[in-house]
Order: sequence, then structure tokens, then C-alpha cells
Amino acid sequence: MASTQSLKDPKQLHVAMFPWLAFGHILPFLELSKFITQKGHKVSFLSTTRNIRRLPSSHLSPLVNLVELTLPCVQELPQNAEATMDVHTDDVHYLKKAFDGLQPEVARFLEEESPDWIIYDFAPYWLPAVAAGLGISRAFFLIINAWFLAFVGSSPEDLINGSDYRTKIEDFMTPPKWVPFPTKICYRKHEANWLVGSISANASGVSDAFRLGMTIKGSDCIFIRHCYEFEPQWLTILGELHHLPVVPVGLMPPETPTNVGDEKDDAWITVKKWLDCQQKGHMVYVALGSEVTVSKTELGELALGLELSGLPFFWTLRKTAAGSANSTELPDGFSERTRNRGVVWTSWVPQLQILSHESVGGFLTHCGWGSICEGLTFGHPLIMLPFLVDQGLNARAMVDKQVGIEVPRNEEDGSFTKASGFTFTPVWTYDSRCKIGHMLKMELHCGGYFGASLQPAMDEEEIFMQKLEVKKCTGQARLNKEKMHEVKRWGSYRRK
Repeated sequence: MASTQSLKDPKQLHVAMFPWLAFGHILPFLELSKFITQKGHKVSFLSTTRNIRRLPSSHLSPLVNLVELTLPCVQELPQNAEATMDVHTDDVHYLKKAFDGLQPEVARFLEEESPDWIIYDFAPYWLPAVAAGLGISRAFFLIINAWFLAFVGSSPEDLINGSDYRTKIEDFMTPPKWVPFPTKICYRKHEANWLVGSISANASGVSDAFRLGMTIKGSDCIFIRHCYEFEPQWLTILGELHHLPVVPVGLMPPETPTNVGDEKDDAWITVKKWLDCQQKGHMVYVALGSEVTVSKTELGELALGLELSGLPFFWTLRKTAAGSANSTELPDGFSERTRNRGVVWTSWVPQLQILSHESVGGFLTHCGWGSICEGLTFGHPLIMLPFLVDQGLNARAMVDKQVGIEVPRNEEDGSFTKASGFTFTPVWTYDSRCKIGHMLKMELHCGGYFGASLQPAMDEEEIFMQKLEVKKCTGQARLNKEKMHEVKRWGSYRRK
């Protein structure tokens, strides 16, 4: 327990956290909460009741207060659906409609608790105005990387008004005009459909682009899961585009698991027993996240591709409330033919423990930013099969970094076949592992303003203060000195 004296410390700040209803967002927010409490500050973590109760509660600081919110009912949502993993991808807009219904309860919390800061996700476009009216400082936390935000729009106003010059699918298949340096980061034709759709209003009544634009426009600064040692030019662009301080919090690589072999975890005991029987560095770990809805055809081609590879594999095939995936949808005879060298696991597994196991030689991933950080943390080459949002851009960036390969798809419809590059052996050669190890040493473990960094140039606090001095494009006054020192106090650090 924190001492009474520390809780009354006038220097202690109260920071509220409010992530979007996806565990790929909730967990990074929780990690950032841990970093903040390590500085001695108090955090109120707001999410819906079921999501709060699904959080890993172990090792949480007593300074983290979990605040349960009641998600309003929306007729189109399944019962008890409170996260994207509970619904089909096509129905996420109904979840956004329910999410907007949290506004009165969140506003009431802010009025009663008066936190010094609130850090929020892209979705609550209504929240910055509510917090500003109460005199609460505001930060938008982008849980993915800088190139995605730089790619989707040149200003909050363009996002809000739909005034981007790009209106056709082809416009998103090349880098935006405002990117001043050469880059291969852009969407494929089948991926660009999503981005074009994001500018149209959905069942929630507003578009995703509008949400993002309003969120950025109402913020005092942008926190981002990025760092200066990893593609720093994209951070520079963001500051220039949005005229806001852009604060990299680091890539937040996961802590190496310390409970490997914990006999209380029956699932891990079974999984580890199988992994221990595999040859070192030869097994492919396959995990496409909890948000991706994979069609039966795609599952079948992926399964046959794994079979053709001839390599041992461990495939985490998670079921969803939408009923999109289960083992019966795999090709006839697949399980029998691969029984001696592969496992298809349809319930929860401890991913970090698997990735840390010496049998893993490569990671077949959907290219979520969190999964990429986890895979590279343990030095694994990536076999990339992107599906949604930022994932295609991430895949291009990682291919350019030469830390993996992307599974080829049909440019028009995104389809792939069992012959689409599922020949993994060259991916984890000695040279590729050395390259990844070098990248990790120089880039991945940097921690931005919340951890140890390799940034050699200037004193970190000076950089931070300079960024907070940047005027906002709306012509509003600069952040007052008191608030600047508050952020500096809970965000700054010293090299270890």
C-alpha cells in the first residue's frame, strides 16, 4: 500500500486513463499506467465492467484504481459484448455507438474526481471538450506507431471535414504528398478500401476520421508508442502536421516472463511439454491476434501453407463470439496429416512464454504493432500476414528493415493461397537473426520518456520542454508552466 504521506504529497498527480474497447488498446494503456505509477503518481483506469474483470490484475500498483463503467445496450451487439474481440469485424461500429453512450458516466467521474490529466484513445471524440471545460489537461495516446498517423491525414481539420485530397483507392497506394522523404510505406489496393471507408459515417453517427480529428484537435499533446531511435523522421512529421507536442513513450516491449513453468497454469504446462520436444529454433509460432476475423477460405489456405512448409508449428486459433474460427473449419484431414509436427490451439495461451521458448524460430503474425514488438523482443524473424488498419503499413516498414517477409496477396482482393510464400526456412537464417539482434540492441529497447533511452544528443528534459513550448495550430495559448512541469515530472527520467 502507498503510505498516507505519499498519497497526500502535493507533487503527486492524478491521471485518468480511458482506452478504446479493444484489448490491443487496453493493454498498452495499462502498461503506460504502470510507468506513471512508478513515478509515484495516482492512476484511475476507466473501462467497462467486463473488460476490467478480464484484465491481468497481478503486479498492479495500489496506485492504479480500476474504475468500472456500464456499457449501454445496443440492439445489434451480442449479449455481454464489450470489446472488439467479442464481435465480428463488420459490427465494430455498433460497439462505437455503445462506447459513445459512456459519455455521461465518464463526464460525471471527471467532475467528481477532478484528475490533473486524462489520457484517451482515438474513439472518444466528445471527451476533449468535456475535459477542457473542467480545466483538465488532455493527452491523446496513439498505441500504434508514427507512420500510421502521418499517413491518414495532414491535419485534424482535414480529418474532421473530409477535405483530404485523397478520395480514391489509388490515392492511398502511394505515400502522401506531405511526406518529404522516400518511403515504401503505403497501402495495397485491397487494404486501401478500409481507409476510404473510414471517412464515411457509420452506425455510430460519425466516421472514424472525424473521431480521430476531433480527438487530436482537442488535445494538449500526443503520446505515441514510438521512439526517436526507430524511424525518427515520422515523429518530426507529426509535430509539423498537427502543431502539437509529440511525446514518444517508447516501444514498450514486454517484460520477459518470469513465471515460465508455473505449475499452476495448466495450459502452459501442456504447451511447454510439447515445445520442449521441438528442435531449437525450428518451430513456427502462428498467432493472428484477437481482433482479426479470418474467413474459412483464408484459414484453409493458411493451414495448407503450413502443411507444405514441412516445419513444426504451434497455431493459436482463437474462437470469437462471432463464431469466426474453430478447428472444424480447417481442411479435411489436416489435423491427422500434421499431428506429429503441429498443434492447433483454440483456447487462451500465454503468448510471451511461447515467444520466449527456444524452440521458436519464426513468428507468423497479423502485424499488430504490439505483436511486432513482442516478436522482435525475443529476436524472432517475422512472417507477416496483415489484415486491418495499420497492419499493412507495419508490414511494409518491417520488410524495409529486413526483419521478415510479407506473405504475397492478390492486389485486387487480398486473397492468398497455400503457395503464397509459405516457405519459411530462409527467414531465420543466421544473418537475419544477427540483423534483428542488432536492431533490438539499437532501437527496440529504447523507452522514450518513460524508460531508459539510447538518445545521445540532448538532455531529455530539455527536449521535452522544447516540445511542450510548441504552439497549437488553433492559436490557443501555450500550455501553462505549471502543467508543463507536471508532465515533465511524471514523464521525464534519467538514463540508467
